Amino acid sequence: MTVEEQARILAQGTEEILPEGSLPERLERCAREGRPLRVKQGFDPTAPDIHLGHAVGLRKLRQFQSLGHQIVLIVGDYTGRVGDPSGVSKTRPQLSEEQIEANARTYLEQFYRVLERDPHPPERPVEVHRNGEWFASMPFMEVIRLAARYTVARMLERDDFAKRMAAHQPIGVHELFYPLMQGFDSVAIRSDIEIGGTDQKFNLLVGRALQESEGQLPQLALTVPILPGLDGVQRMSKSLGNYVGVTDAPAEMFGKIMSLPDSSMSIYWRLAADLPEAELAQIGRELADSQVHPMSIKKRLGQRIVSSITGTMRRRTRSAISRLNSAAVRRRRRSRPGPPIRTERWESRISSSDRVLQLPAARPGERSDQGAVSIDGVRISDRNHRHKLLDPFVLRLGRRMLRVEPPAR
Repeated sequence: MTVEEQARILAQGTEEILPEGSLPERLERCAREGRPLRVKQGFDPTAPDIHLGHAVGLRKLRQFQSLGHQIVLIVGDYTGRVGDPSGVSKTRPQLSEEQIEANARTYLEQFYRVLERDPHPPERPVEVHRNGEWFASMPFMEVIRLAARYTVARMLERDDFAKRMAAHQPIGVHELFYPLMQGFDSVAIRSDIEIGGTDQKFNLLVGRALQESEGQLPQLALTVPILPGLDGVQRMSKSLGNYVGVTDAPAEMFGKIMSLPDSSMSIYWRLAADLPEAELAQIGRELADSQVHPMSIKKRLGQRIVSSITGTMRRRTRSAISRLNSAAVRRRRRSRPGPPIRTERWESRISSSDRVLQLPAARPGERSDQGAVSIDGVRISDRNHRHKLLDPFVLRLGRRMLRVEPPAR
């Protein structure tokens, strides 16, 4: 595959690649040197589960892996104790060493829900490091030397700190170290490219500055959009309960996707479904077409995401999804405008089945013992059912509906 083709594939779905236009150049340089790109992303194990929001970056890493480049994952067992200040309005609580270690173990397993654990050449196995490998043994004077490479003024330029200062929210000195620690990770593994969400842009650029000060070729900063949660508004987060975990049962994962607001489908197709550009364009046309029901597109989205995370949809998963599909169809039918509802006043006690027999051109499909009669959406199977007329209700008789009101007093 040519450098231009690789660059086009790798740029798909990204927000920014900095410096602009640098990706083809770096690919070309690595090709001349006969080596793969070293592509880095770090994850702080501050919670036990990885969700689809994390998987946006992992999917981009998977693209690099499929093209034969070297993926380097950093498990932030030391940065996780500091707490990333990106995108937060107050200091993060510090976790214990035991909590960090327990979460790190689950992360190592979950990475391979997206990345290939045992790839075939030319793909390469993932290289995994904990940043405690270099921070645990770093002498204090080395910490001072690291801190001397960046100014407080530049650190406070970042939007998160500026907002907190304006709101008179405290900023811990240890939080100023976080970008330096993340940046030093890039120095330690000699990163060519670092991937992160748009909220990580500042930290990624710090990595470039630190590499340059060490005489290394500075990494490219590749940012990906942040996936909104199931509410379609706030970013996906376990603490907000609006997440889809990569370890969720397939049917549960599918059900959560089906709960998405229709307005979020476009970004989920773009960030979570791993489709080529031509297919994304087709999905965009379908979403804009009023003749295509959004539910059919959403079901395909759910199936696509489940398949990509689990690798296969087993028979019992397909069965569970089929049940969820049927339930969704029933809900959709109930929400559609039904046939005109005629209002009638009846005697104080009525028999639903008798009333069916009194309707003109009664059909067997409208008999209560065949499940075609319901009151306020509740199916009536007893032919002798009698319903007290205390309040108005809607009686469905097959495709016909009557609004029944109590007799005038």
